[in-house]
Formats: sequence, structure tokens, C-alpha cells
Amino acid sequence: MAAAARDARYRRRQAVNGSLAYDLDYAVRERELRHAGESVRRKEPAQVHAAPKVLVRERQYVSKLAVLSVTAIMGLALLVLMNYVQLTLLSSETVKLQNQLEELETENVHLTAKYQQMFDMASVKEAAESAGMSKPSSTQMDRLDLSEGDSAVAYRQKEPGLLRRILSSLHGGVYAVVEYFD
Repeated sequence: MAAAARDARYRRRQAVNGSLAYDLDYAVRERELRHAGESVRRKEPAQVHAAPKVLVRERQYVSKLAVLSVTAIMGLALLVLMNYVQLTLLSSETVKLQNQLEELETENVHLTAKYQQMFDMASVKEAAESAGMSKPSSTQMDRLDLSEGDSAVAYRQKEPGLLRRILSSLHGGVYAVVEYFD
């Protein structure tokens, strides 16, 4: 027996003297002993939907240099976009002007051919004869004799007065201003 008393399994509280049957109320008695003297807690009804706990990050410090850099990059991107728009407009205008140039060159060729046809000597002679024109006779022609020396007479005009010069100067100035703005 002494050996059995020293055995650890008999030293535990769960050991029962004299009976080997399980003590079914042991856990309930132990809980009551642990919580003896405490007030009775009421159980709160279980929540159906627990609100998820939102994790909030701390406010980050934003550098002024970073804000300035992002603003500058956005401004440059906007400038590049505006330049592409201008380039597209200029390209379309260039295409329109090239088409107009081709039309004008075609019209120039047509009008040049018509012009040369108008001054064809045969068509001029035919048009003159149909209008009743004929070559002049020898009696209708006068001959100039240029064997003598040339001479010319220059007449001197009277010099205008002061009032006349001022008026002509004002007239020229007003005319120049009007011509400039036309």
C-alpha cells in the first residue's frame, strides 16, 4: 500500500477513496468554487451581425515638393496634348491648302491654254475680219522722219506758296495713313 500511496495517480484530487466510479459533477463543482463570491453575470444576446472593425491608417505627410512635381508633370502633359491638337489642326489645314493648290494649278493650266488660244494669230485675224476690220492702205499710214536731232522744251512751273505746300503735305500724310489701314 505504501507504494500505491506514493503513486502520482492517487495523489490527484480526482482520485476517489473507495470507489472508482467517475464523478460527473466534478467540473460543475469546481467552476462554482472558482466563481464563488462573484455576482451573477447575465448573458447578453448574441449579435446577429457584428460590424467589421475598420482599420484606419494614420494620416500621411505629403511633401510640398511631391505636390509641386505632380502639378508640373500634369501641366507638361497638358502642354504636350495641346501641341498635338495644334499639330493636328495645322496638318489638316495643310492638306486643305494642298488640295486647293492642286485645283488652282489645274485651273491655271486651263486658263493659260484658253489665253494662248485667244491670241492665236489666225483666230485674231478671223475675229478682226468678222468685225469689219481690214489692213490699212498706204494713204492711211504716216511716216515719221527721225533723221533730225531730238529736242525737248521744258517749262518751269511757278513755285507753290506756303499754304499750298502745307495742304499738299497734309493730303499726302492722310492718304498714307488711309492706305496703311486699308
